[in-house]
Amino acid sequence: MSDPNNPNIKERSTQQWSLYQRENFWKPNTGEVPLFNTEPGKLEKLAKEKLTQGGWFYASSNAGLSHTHLANRQAFFRHKIIPRQLVDTNLRDTTTTIFGHKVAAPFGFAPIGINKIYHPLGELPVATVANELNLPYCLSTAGSTAIEKVAQANGQGPRFYQLYMPHDDELTVSLLTRAFNNGFDVCMLTTDTWQLGWRHDDIAAGNYAFYRGIGAEIGLTDPVFLERLQATGIDPEKDPQRAGAAWIDSVWHGRAWSWEKMPWLIKKWKEISGGRPFLLKGIQSVEDAKKAVEIGCDGIVVSNHAGRQVDGAIASLDALENIVAAVGDQIYITYDSGIRGAADIAKALALGAEFVFVGRLWVWGLSIMGETGVRHVMKSLLADFDILMCVGGFQNVGQIDRSVLESYPKSYALMVEKSKL
Repeated sequence: MSDPNNPNIKERSTQQWSLYQRENFWKPNTGEVPLFNTEPGKLEKLAKEKLTQGGWFYASSNAGLSHTHLANRQAFFRHKIIPRQLVDTNLRDTTTTIFGHKVAAPFGFAPIGINKIYHPLGELPVATVANELNLPYCLSTAGSTAIEKVAQANGQGPRFYQLYMPHDDELTVSLLTRAFNNGFDVCMLTTDTWQLGWRHDDIAAGNYAFYRGIGAEIGLTDPVFLERLQATGIDPEKDPQRAGAAWIDSVWHGRAWSWEKMPWLIKKWKEISGGRPFLLKGIQSVEDAKKAVEIGCDGIVVSNHAGRQVDGAIASLDALENIVAAVGDQIYITYDSGIRGAADIAKALALGAEFVFVGRLWVWGLSIMGETGVRHVMKSLLADFDILMCVGGFQNVGQIDRSVLESYPKSYALMVEKSKL
């Protein structure tokens, strides 16, 4: 099973990620067992058993009735991969390049906030594994560990900063400056979360970690935000709840920004970073994608926030198809929402995404077993993708294009039982 003495391994430009399969098959011979099952439904179930109620609700909750979340999964099902046979995939290359960074595969770590509700070390184990595997890591403004500490854990790994933009220009500039000075050389502004979507379980439980004084470290290590706290008489040591609330209320503030502010933000980021890329995250409409091109964005993330913001919205994969058809040759298009395995990644690439971000899978791994869990999930995903290329007839990522899919009409009935995936 994936012969470790295969002579082609030494000739490949990337690791033989598929050997992780053999490693797990071999474990019983040495008195070991694989760490845990990475099938998404079973992975999710185990994470639920490990997490507190609050951690589980925040990780799993979707907007409204979860119909956008459901649509995300249904959209993948209507596209089928057409494998090719007798293709020499022995030297297959899983690598790609994103914004000047050559990375191990065309997927990376999506930005997800408050990792400390999933594991005491928060973002640090995730950033460590991202560096180890040479996969891009995205830090959320809602992260629960200081920018500087995350950068240290990520070492020389490629890393991006996801911005939730305050209505305080000085604070915005401070956050972006800290990010760039610590090696986060791509900025992505999330445009769909001025305020959290209506998530029934979180609301019913009063589940908001920041209001409990948990997760505000990025704010509490920012000099501008500390000035704002001092001006309002809030001592974060004595009153962590009010400090946490002040931070998150300045980030998820419920006050929408508009296109008119974007030229200022792009200009500031370019000045701070020396011209590094700027992306808009949360784009779902063709009109917004065209506007992103017009104002000079370097890229977009086609995303509906994994169904967590607007219920009843278009599936992110369907939005991707529409947007690629309209502006695919004019802007760098990345994708997130609903990814559960290598086949999903391949389908998004085939529909025109240049790169794919993965979220909930690694959150479950972090929840189950910290750094070890994140590593197991992501190495499993790398192996899954490597094997798909091997047996599907793909010699490199560029060959995964529209021609490898058979696609059926959009026909999404509401399922009686919602998929756990």
